[in-house]
Formats: sequence, C-alpha cells, structure tokens
Amino acid sequence: MLEVSKIRDYKSEVELALDKRNLDANHDLEKVILLDETRRKTQTQLDNLLSESNRLSKEIGVLFQTGKQQEANDLKTKTSEFKELTKELSEHLTKISSELRETLLSIPNIPHRSVKKGFSAEDNEEVFQAGNIPVLPNNALPHWDLAHKFNLIDFDLGNKITGAGFPVYKGKGARLQRALIAFFLDENTAAGYQEVQVPHLVNTDSAMGTGQLPDKEGQMYEATADELYLIPTAEVPITNIFRDVLLEASDLPQALTGYTPCFRREAGSYGAHVRGLNRLHQFDKVEIVRVEHPDNSYAALEEMVEHIKSILKKLELPYRVLRLCGGDMGFTSALTYDFEVYSAAQERWLEISSVSNFETFQSNRLKLRFKNEDGKNQLAHTLNGSSLALPRVLAALIENNQTETGIKIPESLVAYTGFASIE
Repeated sequence: MLEVSKIRDYKSEVELALDKRNLDANHDLEKVILLDETRRKTQTQLDNLLSESNRLSKEIGVLFQTGKQQEANDLKTKTSEFKELTKELSEHLTKISSELRETLLSIPNIPHRSVKKGFSAEDNEEVFQAGNIPVLPNNALPHWDLAHKFNLIDFDLGNKITGAGFPVYKGKGARLQRALIAFFLDENTAAGYQEVQVPHLVNTDSAMGTGQLPDKEGQMYEATADELYLIPTAEVPITNIFRDVLLEASDLPQALTGYTPCFRREAGSYGAHVRGLNRLHQFDKVEIVRVEHPDNSYAALEEMVEHIKSILKKLELPYRVLRLCGGDMGFTSALTYDFEVYSAAQERWLEISSVSNFETFQSNRLKLRFKNEDGKNQLAHTLNGSSLALPRVLAALIENNQTETGIKIPESLVAYTGFASIE
C-alpha cells in the first residue's frame, strides 16, 4: 500500500511512475488526497472537541465543589451536546478512513526507476543468460511422456483423486522431488537464510498484508467456513511473521527460507502450453524472504539474484534472467526479475522464479517498522524470491538430461537422490 504522504507530496511523480503500468491513476490519487485532507480536518475537529469537553468536565467538577450548582448544570447540558457531536464526528472519521484505505488498497506499487514501460511479457528485458542448450537425441520426449515412460508422475491418478493440476509423484519421481526441496533449502541456509516451517493456510489479515487481497482474491482457494485461504506462496506466511512488529535497526537484515506446497486456482488456463507440470493447482516451492533497511534493499535484491544463479549453475540448467516491464509486473512489486530455464524438449523458456523488491508497499500494510538511527519508527523494505519453484525445474531437468537409455541426474543432486540416473 502506498504511503499517503508520498501521494500527497509527490502526486505528479507517482502518477508518472504508475503510467509505466499503463494505469491512469489521476482520479484515484486525487481521491486519496481529498479523503486524506477530509480525514485530517475531521480528526482535528474531533481532537479539539474532546479537549474542550475534558476542560469543561474539570470546570464542572470545580463548580460543584464551590456550590455553583446552576452554572455546573448549564455546562453539563453543553457537554451532552458535545458528546452527540463527538459521536457524529467519530462515525464520519471511521467512514472516511475506511474509504481512504479501500482506495489505497486498489492502487498498485510504484515501479522502480529502472523499470521500463511495457504491456506484456514480450516487452520484458533480458539482462542475463547462461548455460548451454543441450542437443537431445532424435527420440527425445517432453516431460509428461518421460514421466509416464519411467513411472515418475501420474497425472491421471491425481485427476481421479482431486482434479486436473494435482499430480501424484511416484517412485524416483517422488524421490527427485524430495531431493530438490532438500537441496534448495540447504543452499539457502548455507547462504545465511534461517529455515522456518509455516502454516499452509492464512487468515484475511495475512493475505491483505502481503497484497494477495484484494488483488488476487479469485486466484486463491478459500476455506470459507473458517475464513482462511490456502497459501499461493510461502511468501505470505513467512512475511507475516513480521506483521505489527517493530524491529531495531540492528535486527536488520532478516533473511528466512521455507518450503511449502502452494495452491493456485489458475482459472482460465488451458492449452498445450500448460500441459504436464507447466501449470498446476498444487505445487511445491522453496521461498526466500528478506526484511531490509531501505538503504540496503536493492543491494539485497542483487544478492538474491546472484544466489539463485548459483543454484541453477549447480543444476546445470540453461537459464536467463528478465527484468519485467511495468505492464507485466505484479501488483505489489517495485522491481521484479524473472528466471526462466530452457526446456529443450518443448523448445521454449519456462519461468521458475520471480525475485522482487516491494520497498515499503507490503510493510505499510503490515505495519512492519524499525527504529532508525534517529530513534524514529520507519517502514522497512520487504523482498522475496522463489528459490526455487519445483514443477518446471523438474520438467527441464528430466527433459534436458534424457539420453537414449534414461535420464541423467545432475551431480549436485546425486547425494540427495541416492541414484545417478533413471533407467
């Protein structure tokens, strides 16, 4: 959520930045300024009225003590009128504050100055590429056929148990999935991230705090009887560890990692491009989350990017890094880098990670602050990244490493799988 003071003091700059998202925000920004002005005037009126009411109450007490009953009763009548006016002002303030918050919740984050204006994924900017695209044997298969051939994943069984997009991993497929999770967590903890295990359902406040609500309400599975949501990413529960928390400057940075299953409705996704593991309703992901001092957050973002590069290098996967344009960026992000691995059998790039800096957008919702060097409370910056999402990593691994006789396991994973190949 954008800070009202930023909109009030830098309205033109905010409007120009949001234009990178192809958003004409003038109406909403003007509304925020007007509502905030009304809210502040109402708050001042209410404070003055309460102060005057308190003064009169003390005066009434003195009048009664000195035997001036009539004067005291006259003032009591006046304070009764004040109470009614106080109630009206309080109700008006609540209504204005609610409307202001709802308007703020509808405005996306301001893109970083390095973000280019664009309309779709075609406008994203490639900033890095590494690894060699493998040459596959003539009889090479896509991962969904490999999964069937080697009995690694059963998509039909998952469909029977739950529905499309809920695969069942079997045998060495399940072992490879578990190996990747352990490998990612070990890489993250070795890089200084503290591992946490968090709930897989969150309440409304948590979903609101990280920006899933109200923006992505229709994309989440909801346990309606208990007003809980199945998490779309571990970012939500991990970041909410810090909701309503005041840190000391010396507590920063905070760096956490965690594995969770993720649940996404992904409504309206059809076609060959989402076949197999390419688009699921339930999938596994290891996440990294950081809480940073504003002065250090972009250096931290680059560290996160380099860390994920190091993991992909160990997996021996060809990959590229994209800086997203304004039109393809998430609602809460100020700057996002996407990682994509190349699927040699499908002959296309597959997104496997997004790494983002949200600046104060989430922390303002979360009321996540730290006490700065001047002793004042200041909003922290939050960041997160997939490190990594498993389905497409697994898809690229088995497709790119297939041979005439089986599937070769990258050397870095052999200690985790217990086998060097799938025959």
